[in-house]
Amino acid sequence: MDSEVKRPSGRHHGDLRRALEAAAMDVVAEKGLAGFTLAEVSRRAGVSVAAPYKHFADREALLATLVLRSYEEQRRRYRAAMARVADPVEKLAAFASAYVRFAVDERSLFELTFAAGLDKRARPELAEAGAALLGLLEAPAHAICGDDQRAHRLVLAVAACAHGHAVFVLEGVLDGPRDARRQAASAARVLANAHVAL
Repeated sequence: MDSEVKRPSGRHHGDLRRALEAAAMDVVAEKGLAGFTLAEVSRRAGVSVAAPYKHFADREALLATLVLRSYEEQRRRYRAAMARVADPVEKLAAFASAYVRFAVDERSLFELTFAAGLDKRARPELAEAGAALLGLLEAPAHAICGDDQRAHRLVLAVAACAHGHAVFVLEGVLDGPRDARRQAASAARVLANAHVAL
Protein backbone atom coordinates (compact mmCIF):
# COMPACT_ATOMS: atom_id res chain seq x y z
CA MET A 1 0.00 0.00 0.00
CA ASP A 2 2.83 2.39 0.86
CA SER A 3 4.37 1.88 -2.57
CA GLU A 4 1.23 3.31 -4.16
CA VAL A 5 1.46 6.48 -2.10
CA LYS A 6 5.18 7.05 -2.25
CA ARG A 7 6.67 7.27 -5.73
CA PRO A 8 10.01 5.62 -6.30
CA SER A 9 12.90 8.07 -6.48
CA GLY A 10 13.40 9.71 -9.84
CA ARG A 11 9.97 8.95 -11.32
CA HIS A 12 7.89 11.98 -12.17
CA HIS A 13 5.46 10.58 -14.73
CA GLY A 14 7.45 12.02 -17.62
CA ASP A 15 7.62 15.56 -16.22
CA LEU A 16 11.11 15.65 -14.79
CA ARG A 17 11.65 19.21 -15.98
CA ARG A 18 8.65 20.54 -14.05
CA ALA A 19 9.71 18.61 -10.94
CA LEU A 20 13.21 20.09 -11.15
CA GLU A 21 11.86 23.63 -11.59
CA ALA A 22 9.55 23.22 -8.59
CA ALA A 23 12.39 21.86 -6.48
CA ALA A 24 14.63 24.70 -7.63
CA MET A 25 12.08 27.28 -6.52
CA ASP A 26 11.86 25.58 -3.12
CA VAL A 27 15.63 25.75 -2.74
CA VAL A 28 15.74 29.44 -3.68
CA ALA A 29 12.87 30.22 -1.29
CA GLU A 30 14.47 28.40 1.64
CA LYS A 31 18.21 28.86 1.08
CA GLY A 32 18.49 31.81 -1.26
CA LEU A 33 20.74 31.93 -4.28
CA ALA A 34 23.84 31.26 -2.17
CA GLY A 35 22.46 27.84 -1.25
CA PHE A 36 21.30 27.00 -4.76
CA THR A 37 23.07 23.95 -6.21
CA LEU A 38 22.01 21.32 -8.71
CA ALA A 39 22.84 18.67 -6.12
CA GLU A 40 20.34 20.17 -3.68
CA VAL A 41 17.73 20.56 -6.40
CA SER A 42 18.21 16.90 -7.36
CA ARG A 43 17.85 15.81 -3.75
CA ARG A 44 14.61 17.78 -3.35
CA ALA A 45 13.22 16.38 -6.60
CA GLY A 46 14.15 12.84 -5.57
CA VAL A 47 16.36 12.20 -8.59
CA SER A 48 20.01 11.44 -9.23
CA VAL A 49 22.51 14.29 -9.44
CA ALA A 50 22.86 13.54 -13.15
CA ALA A 51 19.13 13.93 -13.85
CA PRO A 52 19.05 17.77 -14.21
CA TYR A 53 21.50 17.58 -17.09
CA LYS A 54 18.82 15.89 -19.19
CA HIS A 55 17.08 19.27 -19.40
CA PHE A 56 19.60 21.90 -18.24
CA ALA A 57 23.20 22.34 -19.33
CA ASP A 58 24.24 23.68 -15.95
CA ARG A 59 23.15 25.61 -12.83
CA GLU A 60 22.88 28.85 -14.79
CA ALA A 61 20.58 27.29 -17.38
CA LEU A 62 18.14 26.22 -14.66
CA LEU A 63 18.34 29.66 -13.06
CA ALA A 64 17.67 31.28 -16.43
CA THR A 65 14.51 29.19 -16.77
CA LEU A 66 13.32 30.41 -13.38
CA VAL A 67 14.10 34.02 -14.28
CA LEU A 68 12.07 33.67 -17.47
CA ARG A 69 9.21 32.30 -15.38
CA SER A 70 9.51 35.37 -13.16
CA TYR A 71 9.37 37.72 -16.13
CA GLU A 72 6.31 35.94 -17.53
CA GLU A 73 4.47 36.11 -14.21
CA GLN A 74 5.37 39.77 -13.75
CA ARG A 75 4.17 40.63 -17.23
CA ARG A 76 0.86 38.85 -16.63
CA ARG A 77 0.29 40.68 -13.34
CA TYR A 78 1.32 44.12 -14.54
CA ARG A 79 -0.76 43.88 -17.70
CA ALA A 80 -3.82 42.85 -15.66
CA ALA A 81 -3.31 45.71 -13.18
CA MET A 82 -2.89 48.28 -15.92
CA ALA A 83 -5.94 47.01 -17.82
CA ARG A 84 -8.20 47.97 -14.90
CA VAL A 85 -7.75 51.69 -15.58
CA ALA A 86 -8.02 53.80 -18.72
CA ASP A 87 -6.10 56.97 -17.86
CA PRO A 88 -2.41 56.69 -18.90
CA VAL A 89 -1.18 58.29 -15.67
CA GLU A 90 -3.20 55.80 -13.66
CA LYS A 91 -1.84 52.94 -15.77
CA LEU A 92 1.69 53.86 -14.70
CA ALA A 93 0.54 54.18 -11.09
CA ALA A 94 -1.11 50.75 -11.32
CA PHE A 95 2.12 49.29 -12.69
CA ALA A 96 4.15 50.73 -9.81
CA SER A 97 1.73 49.37 -7.22
CA ALA A 98 1.63 45.93 -8.87
CA TYR A 99 5.43 45.89 -9.06
CA VAL A 100 5.71 46.31 -5.30
CA ARG A 101 3.00 43.72 -4.72
CA PHE A 102 4.83 41.18 -6.87
CA ALA A 103 8.07 41.76 -4.96
CA VAL A 104 6.29 41.07 -1.67
CA ASP A 105 4.07 38.19 -2.83
CA GLU A 106 6.75 36.45 -4.91
CA ARG A 107 9.96 37.42 -3.17
CA SER A 108 11.93 34.45 -4.49
CA LEU A 109 10.98 35.16 -8.09
CA PHE A 110 11.64 38.87 -7.63
CA GLU A 111 15.10 38.28 -6.18
CA LEU A 112 15.90 35.76 -8.90
CA THR A 113 15.20 38.40 -11.54
CA PHE A 114 17.85 40.75 -10.22
CA ALA A 115 20.27 38.66 -8.16
CA ALA A 116 20.81 35.49 -10.17
CA GLY A 117 24.02 36.94 -11.62
CA LEU A 118 23.21 35.82 -15.16
CA ASP A 119 24.83 37.54 -18.13
CA LYS A 120 21.91 38.82 -20.17
CA ARG A 121 24.20 39.48 -23.12
CA ALA A 122 24.86 35.74 -23.27
CA ARG A 123 21.16 34.96 -22.79
CA PRO A 124 19.23 37.24 -25.14
CA GLU A 125 15.93 35.63 -24.15
CA LEU A 126 16.31 37.23 -20.71
CA ALA A 127 17.07 40.64 -22.16
CA GLU A 128 14.05 40.32 -24.45
CA ALA A 129 11.78 39.32 -21.56
CA GLY A 130 12.97 42.29 -19.51
CA ALA A 131 12.42 44.62 -22.43
CA ALA A 132 8.90 43.23 -22.88
CA LEU A 133 8.12 44.23 -19.29
CA LEU A 134 9.21 47.80 -19.89
CA GLY A 135 7.29 47.67 -23.15
CA LEU A 136 4.05 47.58 -21.17
CA LEU A 137 4.76 51.16 -20.10
CA GLU A 138 5.51 52.56 -23.54
CA ALA A 139 1.96 53.25 -24.73
CA PRO A 140 0.80 55.14 -21.62
CA ALA A 141 4.12 56.97 -21.40
CA HIS A 142 3.85 58.07 -25.01
CA ALA A 143 0.25 59.16 -24.47
CA ILE A 144 1.46 61.35 -21.61
CA CYS A 145 4.57 62.76 -23.27
CA GLY A 146 3.76 62.81 -26.96
CA ASP A 147 7.45 62.33 -27.69
CA ASP A 148 9.45 59.09 -27.98
CA GLN A 149 12.53 60.33 -26.16
CA ARG A 150 10.64 61.84 -23.24
CA ALA A 151 8.39 58.78 -23.09
CA HIS A 152 11.44 56.52 -22.82
CA ARG A 153 12.81 58.61 -19.97
CA LEU A 154 9.45 58.41 -18.20
CA VAL A 155 9.35 54.60 -18.59
CA LEU A 156 12.77 54.27 -17.00
CA ALA A 157 11.90 56.72 -14.22
CA VAL A 158 8.68 54.93 -13.29
CA ALA A 159 10.32 51.49 -13.43
CA ALA A 160 13.25 52.66 -11.29
CA CYS A 161 10.87 54.29 -8.81
CA ALA A 162 8.77 51.12 -8.53
CA HIS A 163 11.89 49.01 -8.08
CA GLY A 164 13.20 51.30 -5.35
CA HIS A 165 9.95 51.08 -3.42
CA ALA A 166 9.94 47.29 -3.80
CA VAL A 167 13.48 46.98 -2.46
CA PHE A 168 12.74 49.39 0.37
CA VAL A 169 9.74 47.40 1.57
CA LEU A 170 11.66 44.11 1.37
CA GLU A 171 14.50 45.64 3.37
CA GLY A 172 12.14 47.09 5.99
CA VAL A 173 12.82 50.73 5.10
CA LEU A 174 9.10 51.31 4.48
CA ASP A 175 6.42 50.42 7.00
CA GLY A 176 4.62 47.71 5.06
CA PRO A 177 3.47 46.45 1.67
CA ARG A 178 0.23 48.42 1.52
CA ASP A 179 1.99 51.70 2.36
CA ALA A 180 4.79 50.93 -0.10
CA ARG A 181 2.31 50.21 -2.88
CA ARG A 182 0.47 53.46 -2.19
CA GLN A 183 3.72 55.45 -2.14
CA ALA A 184 4.98 53.82 -5.34
CA ALA A 185 1.73 54.64 -7.13
CA SER A 186 1.81 58.22 -5.85
CA ALA A 187 5.42 58.69 -6.97
CA ALA A 188 4.58 57.30 -10.42
CA ARG A 189 1.77 59.85 -10.72
CA VAL A 190 4.15 62.68 -9.82
CA LEU A 191 6.66 61.50 -12.43
CA ALA A 192 3.97 61.10 -15.06
CA ASN A 193 2.42 64.49 -14.42
CA ALA A 194 5.84 66.11 -14.62
CA HIS A 195 6.18 64.69 -18.14
CA VAL A 196 2.78 65.71 -19.48
CA ALA A 197 3.15 67.19 -22.95
CA LEU A 198 2.40 70.90 -23.10
